[in-house]
Amino acid sequence: MWNCLIIEDDRENAHYIADGFRELGHWPVICHDGVEGLHRASTEPWDLIILDRMLPNQVDGLSILTKLRAVGIKTPVIVLSALTALDERVKGLKLGGDDYLTKPFALIELLTRAEALVRRSKSSRTERVLEYADLRYDLTVPRVTRSGKVLTLQPRECRLLAYMMTHPEQALTRAMLLGAVWGYQFNPQTNVIDATVSRLRQKIDDGFTPQLIHTVRGVGYRFSTHPDGNTNTPAGDGIHVV
Repeated sequence: MWNCLIIEDDRENAHYIADGFRELGHWPVICHDGVEGLHRASTEPWDLIILDRMLPNQVDGLSILTKLRAVGIKTPVIVLSALTALDERVKGLKLGGDDYLTKPFALIELLTRAEALVRRSKSSRTERVLEYADLRYDLTVPRVTRSGKVLTLQPRECRLLAYMMTHPEQALTRAMLLGAVWGYQFNPQTNVIDATVSRLRQKIDDGFTPQLIHTVRGVGYRFSTHPDGNTNTPAGDGIHVV
């Protein structure tokens, strides 16, 4: 399971792609213009970016790609474009795109290329078991344990935990959680996030030390062994994927 940012101004096409990723168990988030897309791509953690070549608001796909690579962001990017000329494809790849797919395309081909890119970017890791401190989440069962004790989680709590465990030590905003776990591209004006986090925290933190889920005031939450977000984590406390 991983999260994907889809920067595509064609709403129908964006939701078509997002539905495909969601059916595979991944967490897609959609942006419909280049300004918002660039901001989210450069300030939030992503496993993959699907990037339309032509975008509104004076920030096109290649500009986004150039800016991301210039600041050292190496997230795999698949460029989508209706421009089929060879020099356009070459330009997209030279500017840092990892793959280039021309429109119209078969969804299965996009999903297959995306899976291959993320797999390569994660090297040889197989994301079957997530481990952090004494917390272990076997994604194949699924089964969550802490200090060997089996914890009973609801499906949404499992998705939230997996997202937090794969993004440790980071300040996770409510917008990030809404998009990744609930699939919302807007704030539904409910306390669904806080309520779900509260239930999850009771299950994985009550009776255990250290506490792993911490509130970041005015922002959201952080999954860490350190309340202050100190990333100087001692050996053995980090995230392991086996």
